[in-house]
Amino acid sequence: MEFGLFSLFDFFRDRQDEVRYFQDTLELSILAEELGFDSVWFGEEHFYSFGICPSPQIFLTAVARETSRIRLGTAISLLPFENPLRKAEDFAMLDILSNGRLDFGVGRGIIAKHFEGFRVPLRESRARYEESLEIIRRAWTEDPFAYQGEFWQVPSLSLGPKPVQQPHPPIYRGTISTESFEGAGIIGDNAFIVPWLTGPHPAVRKRVQRYRAVLEENGHGQKRTTCIFFLFVDPDHNVALREGQAATRAYTNLFTNMIPAELLTKMHTADPVRQFIDFARAMPDQIEERAVVGTPAECRRRLHELDDEFALDQVAFYFHAGARDPKRARYGLELFANEVMPEFRSPL
Repeated sequence: MEFGLFSLFDFFRDRQDEVRYFQDTLELSILAEELGFDSVWFGEEHFYSFGICPSPQIFLTAVARETSRIRLGTAISLLPFENPLRKAEDFAMLDILSNGRLDFGVGRGIIAKHFEGFRVPLRESRARYEESLEIIRRAWTEDPFAYQGEFWQVPSLSLGPKPVQQPHPPIYRGTISTESFEGAGIIGDNAFIVPWLTGPHPAVRKRVQRYRAVLEENGHGQKRTTCIFFLFVDPDHNVALREGQAATRAYTNLFTNMIPAELLTKMHTADPVRQFIDFARAMPDQIEERAVVGTPAECRRRLHELDDEFALDQVAFYFHAGARDPKRARYGLELFANEVMPEFRSPL
């Protein structure tokens, strides 16, 4: 089993400083390599609607220059808003500057303010996402190439530079619905999975099983899955639990408060948006079922349980969400690396 770190750069303007936040996150990323973690994954956010990382490729380039081994992933790069040729160029450069360590995670986005800010209709998100991803994939693998789509038209050209990894960096699709899992399985892309947020574990497990079946049906064999969980580890179970509840409550309140309370009260309990918000807000009270939390021994046991559920090959932990103290995040990563991680490493 491989382990990584994950962040959407969730930011609390009344409690945090942007410059310090970026420095803390960079230092924790460097520490992750020193501790033996395999990857870091950073998401794209805009307009103080949630986080403060509008360009994960820039931040990951900074990480690349301070590290030599750890994989550098996006979770996710939002494709509907920008000309895909620019994405293809930027991430090819990142792959070169990191000596071929890029994992390219992509998605279409769900935050309304992003679409409002970039003047892109939300209803076009899926079509723009699929079109953009096809252009990026072809730009990396065909020379020259051309494309005529609904949203972007590309004359015959050669995109440079090309990525180091061939035929292209691994592509991870953000997956929520069964349809998104099936889409990744049909084309043979890897999957980025967030079990704690996208539904009860039995429902998510069925989607993952369907994804793996579709991969097999389409002759792709098995691909990689990266599952995201929160991690709170301490020698004292109650300390880990209290910290986890406080951090996840702040985190879930930050993004669920984007939906006005008066609008939520008008929604029927069966409304998908209402169900999503209610499920997210229940996280702090269900943290022991939906996260990895407790003593090192309890974390080891929980990871074995999650492995039985999802057949884990990569796990990435959100390590400083909810305005968590970076010193506590560092302590938790060190404790996990020393007392939990070794049990899941293959013997040499």
